Order: sequence, then structure tokens, then C-alpha cells
Amino acid sequence: MTQHVYKAKSIVTMDPENPRAEAVAVDSGRIVAVGSLDQCTSAVNQAEITDLGDKVLLPGFIDPHSHPMVSGLLTQAPTHWIAPYVGFPTWADVQTEFRRLDKELPEGQPVLFNGLDRLLQEVDELTASDLDEFFANRPAAVLDNSGHEAYFNTATIKLLGWPDQKPPADPQGAHFGRNDDGTSNGRAYETAAIMMALQPLIAVVATHPLQQVAKFYQLMSTNGLTATADLTYESTNHDGYMALASVPHSPLRVWLYQMSIDAEAGAKFESPIPSEKLDKIGIKLWADGSPWVGTIAASFPYLDNDRVRKAAIPIGPGGTEMLNYTPEQLQATLEQHVPEGWQMAFHVNGDLGLDIVLDEYEKALTKFDLLGTDHRWRVEHCGAARPEQFERAAKLGVAVSLAPFQFIYWGDLLDGTLFPPEIGSQWQRFGDAVKSGAKVSFHNDGMVSPPIPLLNIQSAITRKTPSGQLHGPEQIISLDDALKAHTINAAYTLHRDKDLGSIEVGKLADFVELSKDPYEADPDKLTDEVKVTGTFIDGERIDLDAFLAAVQAIDPTEHHDLRRSVKKDCC
Repeated sequence: MTQHVYKAKSIVTMDPENPRAEAVAVDSGRIVAVGSLDQCTSAVNQAEITDLGDKVLLPGFIDPHSHPMVSGLLTQAPTHWIAPYVGFPTWADVQTEFRRLDKELPEGQPVLFNGLDRLLQEVDELTASDLDEFFANRPAAVLDNSGHEAYFNTATIKLLGWPDQKPPADPQGAHFGRNDDGTSNGRAYETAAIMMALQPLIAVVATHPLQQVAKFYQLMSTNGLTATADLTYESTNHDGYMALASVPHSPLRVWLYQMSIDAEAGAKFESPIPSEKLDKIGIKLWADGSPWVGTIAASFPYLDNDRVRKAAIPIGPGGTEMLNYTPEQLQATLEQHVPEGWQMAFHVNGDLGLDIVLDEYEKALTKFDLLGTDHRWRVEHCGAARPEQFERAAKLGVAVSLAPFQFIYWGDLLDGTLFPPEIGSQWQRFGDAVKSGAKVSFHNDGMVSPPIPLLNIQSAITRKTPSGQLHGPEQIISLDDALKAHTINAAYTLHRDKDLGSIEVGKLADFVELSKDPYEADPDKLTDEVKVTGTFIDGERIDLDAFLAAVQAIDPTEHHDLRRSVKKDCC
């Protein structure tokens, strides 16, 4: 690595002691000066000076909750991404795509889809018989966009080799759909069952799995991300992540949270890759399911209307019956892994679910004498959280990672269709979370939504959905706070704020280059007026073409184990 000085129209540092600068100096991947051009050139006398013109530099965006490995496998070709916001807004559009592919693909070639959204696309829960109408002679499977259900046809059931087409016993925290005679109806619910049903299909479909993952890295980088975390890591992903981290111009730093359901969840992470590039730091747990399929542990019911019933959502309230595990099971898992020193991260959406997570966190923190320490345990999504729950999280030292995409893509339905306005308009309480004093970050949750930090920021500072509708204006936050959620606060959530999240002397030189200063943009048009024009890792501009070419040259047979990664932990 060499020395550099970058001069920009402005550098937004996210450092409150030095919020703006003209230039930044880099030596061996670290920032050595931030200030005027003269100050920076004096700090590195032999540096190459690059004038970025009218571009603006910010710290590289960070998504602290994603799933890069499985997202690549489930969104990039040869998998077919059929989510509403990537070109398939209606069920009719999806059906057209089904018919086109069945006609054009070689006979018998399996096909895998991801992103069906029963609420947004207005489609009933699928069965094997439904999919047989489109794919009579080839294995086919569809992952629900919620990440908590999967649907597959009769040919897939035969591929699985289940005796008499009857699924195996339900794994803990998950289950299979069954007909009255015990045979599979082509449905699987929650991660463990989805894994068992779809891994054989993935193994056939994914011919160059590492290249699929690299394409998702590319997608994240083109949207300004320089660091992320995988919250569904398993040991079979180890070599794939090492390979991607070793390739020149690798665009992402990745930190790993191993799933609590993995038999090797507590295993140490061994790697020659520097820990600031790739490391395992935590354990991932689940409390409840998804608001889009009615599996959240909530104290309130859904509204009773045709849209809700068509999506087969139980009116409820679901209450604690929607928990994936009992409180005793959750506590037992915490007690198993807390002594190992890992950071804990809990998926939870319903308000009752969050009550229980915070209860179990407090018990474990007390038992292991961690109250008041810098543990930074996490809660994820928190769609239906109440204001006092954020305050409690802050007092416990629990970081809050919110999911703006829930508001962006489902906000119009949440407010008045799924729930009454007093609940739906307040979904994703950005304002209350920030006011609580908790460290608030934003994430996109991998393949659940396109990884676009600027769109998350725009939604948080306007509380407007893409339709232009305003929901819960009292939850608007400032641009400062929204940017923190994808920079310094996201770095804090990952225990990386000493290295990342702001442009300060001593930190790693990771930047995002923007076409316009976000502080000068119309908040309602932020994503139109401000574009990502590049990213830098260790002070070097990332060349995505070189990265993809290097991955393409890797022998795909070296990473066939990645095809087992069909897990989804979603919204």
C-alpha cells in the first residue's frame, strides 16, 4: 500500500471534533492527516495527490446486518430474484416469469427463485400443486421474501428422496407443511426446515457459487458499502469468505455471527486474514418470525381484511405463541455461549418478543456480571418496538439495529392495512430509538431488500415511502443521525468504531465517494441527487471489474460447500 492525499469538494468526516475537511492523507492504509490540503501534503511528503473535483467523501457506509454469502446464492444468476422491487411488482409478473423460464430452460433443469412476497404481490401461500402447474417436469423451489417460508414442487420432493414423500421430523424451531396423510404439501417454515428442503436443489443450481457471492459483493459496493456482517454464518462458509477476502480489490470487510442453531456455533474462527478484514465476532439467535407472514410475537392483532387474509396471515394477536423458542430455551442458549466471549445478536420484530429478549438479556448479563460493561449485545429489526423498550435497551448497553427497508417497501401497507395507524405509522420508530440514547444503526438484511444505504437515510429523514406517502412524521430524524446509523454507529455495533465509521487520524482509510454533498440535497430527492461514484478500502480505489475477474478465475469446485448455504434470517 502506498501514500495518498485525496482532495475533494468537501470531506464529511462524521467526527464531531472536526466535521469538515478539504483533504485526507493516507499512509499504508491508515489515515494520517485530515484537514487542509497543505496539512495533508505535509503529513505524507511523497504522497500521490488525487483531486476528486466536485466529489464528496464520507466514511465508507457500513451495513451491520446482512448475509452476503447466502444473498449471492439466492439473488444472483443462475438463481432468479423475483422480489417486487426488482422488477416483479405483481403475482401476474411472477407467473409470466415462471412460464418463460419453463419454456426456455433445458428440459429437467432445476430452477430456484427468491423473493416472493405474498403481501406486496397479492398471492396466496403456495403449495407443491401450485408450482406443479408451472413446473411439471423440473424441480422448482421458491423462497418467500420474508425468509421464513419456502415452497417447492413435487419434483423437488422426489429429489429429496423422502420416504413416501413424507418430510422428516420437524427440527427445533422450524417445521414442514404436511397434507392430511402426512405427505409434504411443498412448504417449509423457518431456517432449519428450509435448509433441509432446499440444500439439495441449491447444490444442483449453483455451478459457480463463489462468483454469485462476488456479484452480491459488487452490488453492495456500488451502493457505497465498504463493510458488513453476516448474521447467518456457518463453518462451511469459512473458506469462501477467506477466498473473497484474499482477492485483489475485495470491496468489503466482513464480520461474522454464527447461527446458534449450528452445532459449531461456539467454535473459534481460525484464519490468516487480518481481523480488521475478516473475523467472527458473535452468535446469532432468533426470537420470533416476520411481520409479512404473521409470525411475530406481538401484543396487537392484524386488521381483518381481504389483503391480510389472502396472505394467510392469522389475525391474532400472535402473542408469545409466535416465539421460535421458549424463554427457557433462549436463556439456555445464552448461558451456553456467553462464557465463550461472543457478542450476542437477537432477531426480533414483535413488541412482546422484544420484551422477552430484553428480559433474557438482562438475566444473562446479570448472571455473568456483564451489566455496565462494553458488551454491545444487539437487537435486530425491532419493527414493532415501543419507545420504552429502546430506553431499556440503552440502559442495558444493548445496541439497536433498525430495518428501514420494512418501512420503505411495506410502509403503505403497515399503516392502515396490516395495522391501525397508531401502530402501522410508527413501525420502525427511528425518532424514538435515537431519543432513547441507544446506539442506533441501519441495515438491509441481505437479500430481503437491495442494499442501498442512501435510500435508508432518505426514508429516515422524510418518513416517506417510494409512493410519496408520509407515515409517522414524529419519527423523522436528522440527516446527522441517519448518516451515523450507516457509519460511526454501525461501526460501534460491530465493535469497530476505533477503526471505522469516521474519517479520523489513525483509522482505516475506507471512504465512499458521492456525486453531491447530501447536506445540500433535497431530502425528498436524496437518492436522485446523490449518487455513489466509488469506494475506497485502505485508501485504494476499488476496481470491481478486477475483483470479479479474479473470482471468476477461481476453480468453482473448490467452493461447492457454499451451495449448502440456503439459510435466511430476514425481516
